[in-house]
Amino acid sequence: MPERIVIALGGNALQSKDSGATAEAQLEVVKKTSAHIAQISQRGYEMAVVHGNGPQVGRIVLASEAARDVAPPMPFDVCGAMSQGYIGYHIQQALKYALNSRNRNYPVVTLATQVVVDRNDPAFQNPTKPIGAFYTQEEARQLEAERGYTMREDAGRGWRRVVPSPLPRRIVEIEAIRLLWDHAIVVACGGGGIPVVENPDGTLEGVAAVIDKDFAAELLAEAVGADVLLILTEVEKAAIRFGKPDQEDLSHISLAEAARYAAEGQFGVGSMLPKIEAAMKFVRANPGKKAIITSLDKALEALDGKTGTVVTFA
Repeated sequence: MPERIVIALGGNALQSKDSGATAEAQLEVVKKTSAHIAQISQRGYEMAVVHGNGPQVGRIVLASEAARDVAPPMPFDVCGAMSQGYIGYHIQQALKYALNSRNRNYPVVTLATQVVVDRNDPAFQNPTKPIGAFYTQEEARQLEAERGYTMREDAGRGWRRVVPSPLPRRIVEIEAIRLLWDHAIVVACGGGGIPVVENPDGTLEGVAAVIDKDFAAELLAEAVGADVLLILTEVEKAAIRFGKPDQEDLSHISLAEAARYAAEGQFGVGSMLPKIEAAMKFVRANPGKKAIITSLDKALEALDGKTGTVVTFA
């Protein structure tokens, strides 16, 4: 049986720091990303792809709010769904071409994916995820009063809206993903999934929140019985004492070592820590399997055991 992989794409796989924040510029980056994914597929791996959406959903929210005098602004969960659609469209288009170029005629499909979160998750009491534009303090106070937003000062650059980042609990469309698995590369849980809460009558209701895409990818990897959780980011390996003269790159760490380093604060809260925590959760639930953290351009080498940070149970 071919190995099953869930790939979590970092922001650098969708957007370059050296190009504009346009849809056209994103597509050019996605074309390069898709070439790497197609190489993995060519090896015979079965896969699903999860991507982030931070900058994209922020721009959709901003555009919607800027046009509020012309058209009603969209709720945040709807903006998240919109970002899933257009990012997935770019991946479908670019990845299908990359596969065809390698004589691999294989379908690529994007699934609008809802992810259930707990309405009592502590994250709802402490919103931390900044989205959208920067405002003055006066503008921020006005937005809090008029729209009920939570606004916080962001590193001296101004005030921004912040939303909760609850943990994912259940993927609503998981059965559809399982049905598609043997027939296509599925792009799912985009942006961590559209966050919804389940009401007592069984109905689902969208909420203003952002689910970390690494945690969503881990949940998907568990649900489909993946052999490998492959988390792609900007660096080839995770490291301790990052950025210091004695920085140490990590080639292999056990669950216990990863937990110790995390407790020591070795990993950035908004960058490497969620990747390590997702990797830990995966190997804790699947002791015989592994998670790999590496860069997009080193993905194949990491799957071959030549680089990357490999996290295992023992």
